[in-house]
Amino acid sequence: MVSGELLKRIRQIEIQSNKLVEEIFSGEYRSEFKGRGMEFENIRKYYNGDDIRNIDWNVTARHNKAFVKEFCEERQLNMFLLIDMSRSNSFGRKKDLIAQIGATLAFSANKNNDKIGVIFFTERVEKFIPSKNGRKHVLGIIENILNFTPMVRGTNLTNALQHFNRIQKKRSVVFLISDFLDEGYERDLKITLGRHDLVMIRVIDRAEEMIPAGAIFSFEDLESGETVVVDNLKNEYRRYNHLDIPRKNLIDIYTDEDYVKPLKQFFRRRRKR
Repeated sequence: MVSGELLKRIRQIEIQSNKLVEEIFSGEYRSEFKGRGMEFENIRKYYNGDDIRNIDWNVTARHNKAFVKEFCEERQLNMFLLIDMSRSNSFGRKKDLIAQIGATLAFSANKNNDKIGVIFFTERVEKFIPSKNGRKHVLGIIENILNFTPMVRGTNLTNALQHFNRIQKKRSVVFLISDFLDEGYERDLKITLGRHDLVMIRVIDRAEEMIPAGAIFSFEDLESGETVVVDNLKNEYRRYNHLDIPRKNLIDIYTDEDYVKPLKQFFRRRRKR
């Protein structure tokens, strides 16, 4: 049963997200992602000038006359959220920010009557919610984001991407929300980029982004539990400098900033391309 406190939190997020959906996704969301696929609509007789690639040969053989398939622009989008629930995302406000971003995207899909599904992952795929539409479905997703307790602590982006590519054949709009503190996932990322409209949202806390020069620091790795010693006497160390991520598909969002601004900037950039 959902507690009263959790229901209150979900309601707060819904109210806030509804305002942001109007601001961020009023037209921009649909204009940027619609029309990326075609769906079958009807079969009719062939007329001169029709594309022969659309001939339905099975129907043509049965009736001894040429028939073609008609297609229309796909009006209902299919959105997926791939959400990193590893322990590193418990640092500072990262988890709360991920919940707000996920909620805003989920409510935006619901407002446009689009389907939305979710994969929660750590070192493994922890939970899969198939794509559906409807307010009740979206509220269930928000509840899961806020209340989800992962079984393991680490991160494996490769596993999450491979699982998604295996189960989702239909082209979808995919938001991958993570701090991307992992390695070796670039190949599977490129595969997902080729098959789907992939947007990467990297959630960053400034306290873990840069280690100032002039001292030796000891840290506890939130995922492994190990103590890590960093000798940083000479130069400052920036943790996010060396990621091989396509910048045009990437949104960096810091925990100390309003996440609406980078989302709006991203959609404006897409519209200009």
